[in-house]
Amino acid sequence: MSLKIFHIVFITLSLLLAWGCAALEYQNYQAKGNGGYLLAAICAFLTGIGLVVYGVWFLKKTKNLIL
Repeated sequence: MSLKIFHIVFITLSLLLAWGCAALEYQNYQAKGNGGYLLAAICAFLTGIGLVVYGVWFLKKTKNLIL
């Protein structure tokens, strides 16, 4: 497995983890009503968006590299 493919897989798994944590924290917020859970959900969701932006940037930067 090349380093580029490993990097893409790692970014994807990190994105899924971030959005999974965001969903879990939002469910906790709905159940308990604590604002800290909502803040954690927002932060995790924004982290996921940052990972999407980084993933697109990485793919554009490395499109000419051989796998």
